[in-house]
Amino acid sequence: MMMFGQPQPERAEDRWKGQLARFVKENQQELAALSWGLFLEKGESDETLGIDLQPTPHFVFCPKSAIEKLNQNVDNYLQEILGIVDNHQPDKDVLIIGIGNDQIKVIQFEPNPSPSVSFQEVGKDVDTLLDLLEGRLQEKARK
Repeated sequence: MMMFGQPQPERAEDRWKGQLARFVKENQQELAALSWGLFLEKGESDETLGIDLQPTPHFVFCPKSAIEKLNQNVDNYLQEILGIVDNHQPDKDVLIIGIGNDQIKVIQFEPNPSPSVSFQEVGKDVDTLLDLLEGRLQEKARK
């Protein structure tokens, strides 16, 4: 008998998605600051910030061409992701592609305060933010 309204148990291979979502929620302002700092450094770029969880969590840059190639390899299953990448507004929202267990997860949120204000309030440069956030990611992965 199927019960409605009860959450399905999380599959082990999908657990990383919940962990990543919690990390993003706990670090929204720093991620917004990082996103804006990278935008200031790179300007209009075809690269999207990513978090690769293997072998240890670290930040990567995902070129649009790589996402397009992956989309072709999976019969256009990622077409929606390409639309999100194309419509990303760095001054309003944060876009990160999570990569884990041969899967990807799009993380997009509109922070409050905005990315530019977050960057000013956090007051750290891009390299410091990358080190700080990678350290937190790795610490969370060990738990």
